[in-house]
Amino acid sequence: MKTTVTTSIGGKQITIETGRMARQADGSVLVSSGNNIVLVTVVSSKKESTADFFPLTVEYQEKFYATGKIPGGYFKREGKPTTDATLNARLIDRPLRPKFPENYRQETQVVATTLSADGQFPLEILASLGASAALHISDIPFEGPTAAVQVARIEGQFVANPSIIQLEKSDMDIIVAGTRNGILMVEGETRFVSEDDVLAALKFGHQSLVPLFNAQDELREKTGSKSKRSYSVKEIDGGFKADAIQFLKTKIDNALSIKEKLDRYAAVDAVRAEAKATLIAPITDDKLKSQRDAELSQIIEDLKYKSAREMILDRKIRIDGRTVTQIRPISCEVGLLPRAHGSGLFTRGETQVLGTVTLGTADDEQTVEGLNGSISRRFMLHYNFPPYSVGECGRIGIQSRREVGHGFLAERAVKAIVPDFEKFPYTLRIVSEVLESNGSSSMGTVCSATLALLDAGIPIKGNVAGIAMGLIKEGDKVAVLSDILGDEDHLGDMDFKVAGTSTGITSLQMDIKIDSISFEVMETALRQAKEGRNHILGEMEKVMKVPRGQISEYAPRIETIKIKADKVREVIGAGGKVIRDIIAQTGVKIDIEDNGTIHIASSNPDATQKAIAIINGICAEAEVGKAYKGKVVKITDFGAFVEILPNTQGLLHISEISLERVRNVTDVINEGETIDVQVLDIDRSGRIKLSRKSLLEKK
Repeated sequence: MKTTVTTSIGGKQITIETGRMARQADGSVLVSSGNNIVLVTVVSSKKESTADFFPLTVEYQEKFYATGKIPGGYFKREGKPTTDATLNARLIDRPLRPKFPENYRQETQVVATTLSADGQFPLEILASLGASAALHISDIPFEGPTAAVQVARIEGQFVANPSIIQLEKSDMDIIVAGTRNGILMVEGETRFVSEDDVLAALKFGHQSLVPLFNAQDELREKTGSKSKRSYSVKEIDGGFKADAIQFLKTKIDNALSIKEKLDRYAAVDAVRAEAKATLIAPITDDKLKSQRDAELSQIIEDLKYKSAREMILDRKIRIDGRTVTQIRPISCEVGLLPRAHGSGLFTRGETQVLGTVTLGTADDEQTVEGLNGSISRRFMLHYNFPPYSVGECGRIGIQSRREVGHGFLAERAVKAIVPDFEKFPYTLRIVSEVLESNGSSSMGTVCSATLALLDAGIPIKGNVAGIAMGLIKEGDKVAVLSDILGDEDHLGDMDFKVAGTSTGITSLQMDIKIDSISFEVMETALRQAKEGRNHILGEMEKVMKVPRGQISEYAPRIETIKIKADKVREVIGAGGKVIRDIIAQTGVKIDIEDNGTIHIASSNPDATQKAIAIINGICAEAEVGKAYKGKVVKITDFGAFVEILPNTQGLLHISEISLERVRNVTDVINEGETIDVQVLDIDRSGRIKLSRKSLLEKK
């Protein structure tokens, strides 16, 4: 039976419907606002799972029929997920994951499918709401509801779920997701906004979620409030657990006191091997032996979790010996790669990232096909996380969702400082190669990218750095950690990344693993992040603070000139003949805009100047009183037509050919001859009157 609830947020009505589509799924809802409709389904396996983790997958499917379009390409059907689809899937996944019971291990899949879109409402917000609603009304164990909202600020006023046009006027674009108790996830970018303004945006966003929680509760009540299904929880034998803890606790504590990551991991592995030899090797039953082996791994992880957290909360000492606010040692280098247009190596503790910059022309822009049409991207940041960066073997090739997400966060941080196209008409590509990782390689990417941009001589709007913050919370005990390690991310309750300049924030991302945190804790984290960010910037600026005076000798030089819009056709020529001839003569790249702006790119300055001279010649207009060398193109009884400029001819009357009287034009000049003439007059119709005699009189 079809059931519907309606609410509104930001002045826009949202409807959640169930019971009409995809009824064999465990939960299915249709979420709509105006012409924007998303179908979200959830299914969780009834079979017992052997996984030692929660196998949750979220798929976000963009359907081009949603906007009345046929996909491009040869196959004319949707292919692999676009970058936007991958990012939207992550936005849905991240606030859902912590709201499943800790011991739930059944394979679960959320699928969001766009059915209709007009660009007036953010589809990812509808999809996030639909995922929570579908879980909330199902029998799947889920401690919701959750919801998300997109927050913008236009002329000082916060706006919930802005349209694309509104977003262009905003100085922030932040997605906030949470429960009634608090915020679970933050993802966004800002234009050098202060910490106080970001905090205000987060509070506004959380308050805006209340109607969405109410609507989901109403839908659950209307559909009968299904009881959540039971599931088995594997209990560890009490006697074995006690023996293992007694054997392991001191050894694990000692191993975690080792500062170097790989040495620490090796010590934990040695403890595990010792425990297996002592506690598991004597077991003769193979099935029980395998079970105890898995239980031992779980006990070790639990001990690591408790030991690291107690160390921080009780002794204020972290795994690597730092205080809660201390930043790891930093070193920076620039100019490592001679042929790259810019390069920077950023090392913070055991995290190391190489950033490179390549400058290109308009031909190098990326064209991306999306639901709302194709867009051109002149700035790209690509993030690579090879397995060797964490001392492992693994597959190299297709980007993982994690790489896409981390790269996008870094791209948002750096995009704010990229110079405007009018001032710097280049296509920019930054590549981040994570060489070592032990915490926050995405923020290391931001720092290495800034160093590479400075090394490339790009006039950026400021220097940007990033830092990852963490949280350990047990009851009333709270510790906010600056510059977290990978282990602190895994064992902690929050991962909060903040990037920006010394004047303001450019991007941020937060994931909460516990029910919620207070805004007081968030305020502390933002303030502490600012202090850490400024410290990192200071270390970076010891190596390079301002861009080099010029770009790399291997980078294309782009000169920009302006011609009259009505001359664009002449420069291009019929079928592009003229512009192809210019390119063939000079070897440059030329990009012409309809308004008459022309960008000429070449690594050879002489070739650029030659192309500019040709274009100026084509666009030049005759001036009264000015002398020209012209070619005689036609002879008549009354004079000659002389081409003084490309596609510009004037009449040289027979009376203006010579100081003496001329009976026949061909007695003095002939067709094809080059002569000096002066413009005497240009009438209202643009007809040009020339004289050769006037120049002879002056000699």
